[in-house]
Amino acid sequence: MDKRRVVVTAMGVVSPIGSTLQSFWDSLQNGRSGIGRIEGFDASEFAAQIAAEVKDFEVNDFIPRKEQRRMDRYCHFAVGAAKMAMDSANFDRDTEDCTRMGAIVGSGIGGLGTLEVQHKVLLERGPGRCSPFMIPQMISNMASGLIAIEHTLRGPNYAVVSACATAAHAIGDAMHVIERDEADVMLAGGAEASITALGIGGFAAMKALSTRNDDPATASRPFDKERDGFVMGEGAAVLVLEEYEHAKARGAEILCELAGFGQTCDGYHMTAPMETGEGATRGMLMAMKTAGVNPEDVDYINAHGTSTPLNDKIETRAIKGALGEENARRVMISSSKSMTGHLLGAAAGVESIACIMAIKDGVVPPTINQLVSDPECDLDYVPNTAREAKVRVALNNSLGFGGHNACVCFKAID
Repeated sequence: MDKRRVVVTAMGVVSPIGSTLQSFWDSLQNGRSGIGRIEGFDASEFAAQIAAEVKDFEVNDFIPRKEQRRMDRYCHFAVGAAKMAMDSANFDRDTEDCTRMGAIVGSGIGGLGTLEVQHKVLLERGPGRCSPFMIPQMISNMASGLIAIEHTLRGPNYAVVSACATAAHAIGDAMHVIERDEADVMLAGGAEASITALGIGGFAAMKALSTRNDDPATASRPFDKERDGFVMGEGAAVLVLEEYEHAKARGAEILCELAGFGQTCDGYHMTAPMETGEGATRGMLMAMKTAGVNPEDVDYINAHGTSTPLNDKIETRAIKGALGEENARRVMISSSKSMTGHLLGAAAGVESIACIMAIKDGVVPPTINQLVSDPECDLDYVPNTAREAKVRVALNNSLGFGGHNACVCFKAID
């Protein structure tokens, strides 16, 4: 039996640069930074005092007030992004088989805000005052579960947790579910809300975060010589994936094909990527192989591009290893994190949308804050200004703590 084709038919996004698909894409194309001083808590004593917070998401538009109190912020984002995606997909729920529809939506950290609040309650007021909703608010699978409840999705449903590669693994797993004929429709992506005192304090203690507190808009500068760490972001992104014939039969708008997926592990270090980039290289090669494309076919890569000293130079090596020197120098590469910050478990979802929109609209978003060239990062990172270009094949790289590498390949539909 031929492998079932998987296509993208709708998307929803909540991000620091826009919480509708159009506002997000407009900001990406125009190089708008969503990074500023932290407003959610007093960060004045922290080494890192900046983050990319979501400012324009109105939770009341998506979730009744009573239900909001039973969810962590990361679930607010996930449920909102999923509702936007499902509204855009425009299914006829009277004819769709809900047992053939599912969701795989993960989170790298889950309900960290809930954990902070409830730990304080425990210490100050005793165990009897802990909320009965604490555990379902915290656990990382609850976003996927709530989405299924909201939309009556009774097919495969679970969460992926693989740090910064979470959403990429969720998308890849959902693709495989459809290919194996276990479902016809899958919602896939990630959600994160870890801009809390504990989250910022923990990542700052690792020396992972930028401390360019006096100039937040230029703090995230992937592939720039003066990069000094990533900037924490928050939000969610959900893709609607469908089997190709199913999408055609119902007259859905097909945005692109989800054609390939690769996943590997460095098996090397808890946080540092392998110096050679070999693990990420294999992930890209696997994604291209399963998509049936060659290195010379790739037009655009949305890079992991965290703005940390190690990641960016090693990812550059990995791209050269996967595409070869000549193709690596030809391909357009950009890092959305220069504008959104790093959304951790939601990053690959948001960045996959950037790839899909590049294919759809023929515009490659820039890497902003490209100010000082780094001889170890010597490829075309589409510096500072978006570029009109025909994109038929795009890769999205994700590299997570623990050595998790994932690469998703999107193709223009034939």
